[in-house]
Parts: sequence; structure tokens; C-alpha cells
Amino acid sequence: MSEIIRLVIADDHILFRAGLSELLKKNEDIVIVDTVSDGEQFMKLIENQNKIDIVLLDITMPNLDGFGVLKKMNAVKTNIKPIIISMHNEGNYIAKCAKSGAYGYLLKNADEEELLKSIRTVAKGKKYFSPEIAEKMINFMSENKISSDILTTKELQVLKLIAKGMTTKEIALQLYVSTRTIETHRANILKKLEVKNTAALIKKATDYNLV
Repeated sequence: MSEIIRLVIADDHILFRAGLSELLKKNEDIVIVDTVSDGEQFMKLIENQNKIDIVLLDITMPNLDGFGVLKKMNAVKTNIKPIIISMHNEGNYIAKCAKSGAYGYLLKNADEEELLKSIRTVAKGKKYFSPEIAEKMINFMSENKISSDILTTKELQVLKLIAKGMTTKEIALQLYVSTRTIETHRANILKKLEVKNTAALIKKATDYNLV
């Protein structure tokens, strides 16, 4: 018999958690240690439970999302291997998760065969990204080389306040500078991110996880 894989499901949708749990319980080599509905619950769980091999981790969760969990897992240096299971199929999400330490990335519409293949592959210490997912990630990384490094610290600060819907005057007051300084920063940000207006700027900044 195969070695037992001890697994946690972290997802805020109760029906999805329950369905996934029932599906995986049919396999003798997989044991569901627990299911949790947000990232904070998961981090509390792993403080007291060290016999976990894999977490199936949703990105969009309340309190602490999947990105936050990956960051905290890196900080505590756990041996648990995260597999993202998400409805997001955009290259920027996949690339960010891979960069943050995810061992695999599955879409929520993946079939049972692919789900089991990913779990068993990752349990052996290998990464699992399906050809479709890997292609999206590679395309994103080759086409989009924008990162927060392209903006200065002050420009990034201004960008985040623009994304909150603040006006030039409000941003100037908050940062104790003139409105002309903010307009200069804004013009530089638009130029660097190659967009022409605020709506396009916010969309691109969101796509690239700059805000």
C-alpha cells in the first residue's frame, strides 16, 4: 500500500470543502486531517498539528487569503506543501503563487484524475502544474515584466492611494507634498506602466498585484 498522505482543505465554501473531502476519502492513501474556512484557521491549525503533508488552498478567502497563507508558511518554514485550488486561471495569479512557494496549481473545474495526480506528485516532493496552467504562467512571465521594482517607493505609495479612489489634493495632503508633486508622480506612473488614464492604471496595477 502507498504511503499515507495527510491533507487539509482550506476553502471558504462549505459545499466545495465537503464535496472535495468526500471525493478524497475514497482513496486509501489519503487522510483528511481537517477542513478550514479561512487562512487564519489554517495557520492556527498548523501551530498544533505537525502531521500534515499537503494543504489544498483556495486563494480568495476571508480574514487571511491564500497569498497571505503562503507568505506566513514561508515565514514559519513549515514542511507542508501547498497546492492552490482556485477558480482564477489568470497567469498573474499562477505566477505569484508559484513564486510564493506553491507546489501546484489546480483550477476548481479540474477532474478527479488530475486532482489525485497533483496530490500524489506533490506528496513525493515534486511540483505539479498542468500543461495548460504552466503555459499561462510562462506566457504571463514572458509578456509582462512589470513588477513593483519598476516604480519608486514614493510612486508605489501614490499608486496605492490613487487605487483607493483618493483625489490628487487628498493624496497631497496625506503625503505632505504639493499637488504638483503628486501630478508629476502620477504622470511618471502612467508612463512607466504604459497606460493613458486612471481606470486603465488601476486595472493594470491590480492585474500585476501592485495594489
